[in-house]
Amino acid sequence: MAEVKQIARPTPYASKADFGQIFHEDMNGLYLLSFLLTADREKAEQCFVSGLEDAVEGSPVFKEWARSWARRAIIQNAVRVIDPRPVEGSGGLRSPSVNGNGQPMPPEMPLEIAAVLGLEPFERFVYVMTVLERYSDQECSVLLGCARRDVLAARTRALQQLGSAVELHFRQLSPASGLHERSTSVLELPVLHV
Repeated sequence: MAEVKQIARPTPYASKADFGQIFHEDMNGLYLLSFLLTADREKAEQCFVSGLEDAVEGSPVFKEWARSWARRAIIQNAVRVIDPRPVEGSGGLRSPSVNGNGQPMPPEMPLEIAAVLGLEPFERFVYVMTVLERYSDQECSVLLGCARRDVLAARTRALQQLGSAVELHFRQLSPASGLHERSTSVLELPVLHV
């Protein structure tokens, strides 16, 4: 009888080693995502580690989806830790020198990051998820457990606040720095690529 040869096919699912490699290669970006969501270094670390554990121990995921799944695991952990909810009257403008938790920002923090961290938690989550991570409004509302209209309103407030923060920053610069006072629209706001 002829010997039957088995063809070894590559597994279509991401392995634990694949996720370990993703978290190692994308460590800075994944930690930044976690930090932007939580606005707290300790909680960001917690979400990063929990995200790795969830990605490794979770349901099988196609290899092609592993990177986005790792980011999603971080987002889900941040939602669990922070529990951002739309609050009536939220969205007040904070100084970019104070984060959404009311803690002072380190002076060396880049303006773009400080401005995002200065948003209220719900607005910050919506901005990071829909603008930086490009989640749909529907997907964002499902992950945050809120209505789609809350996501739309929060993103609008976040963009207005970020535009105001950048404008305030430019107004505070002295003419000696070479930058003159000018109006900055939200459309000119630099986009963070996380």
